[in-house]
Amino acid sequence: MASVKLEIPIAASAADVWDAVRDVGAIHTRFVPGFVTDTKLDGNLRTVTFETGFVAQELIVDLDGEAMRLAYSVQKSELMSHHHASFEVVPEGADSCRLVWLADFLPGEAEAPVRGMMETGAAVMKRTLGRG
Repeated sequence: MASVKLEIPIAASAADVWDAVRDVGAIHTRFVPGFVTDTKLDGNLRTVTFETGFVAQELIVDLDGEAMRLAYSVQKSELMSHHHASFEVVPEGADSCRLVWLADFLPGEAEAPVRGMMETGAAVMKRTLGRG
């Protein structure tokens, strides 16, 4: 198993960032526009289309407003046999927070491409959600 953990400082309030993270059906417009080009939500199953054309089906496992945490799992992937990830918004003052993105997956050999996708997505999140 491999894990990738990114801690993304965001120049915005935790409440504003959480509002975008929890809007699981609009990540292509509110969270990672351009990196994700379309999102379709059917109950707890989210179909995500990336700018590369890659399509992932993700199960929304938990959406915890009190903890400001979203957990999800990619259901079928040619790259991975197992995937579980989460976002947690950590307040760091009135106008800043840290977005912690953690992914656990198998096989470990998928680490380089998974890390690359996550780092690209993190840069878009920071730019989209941050001020200034």
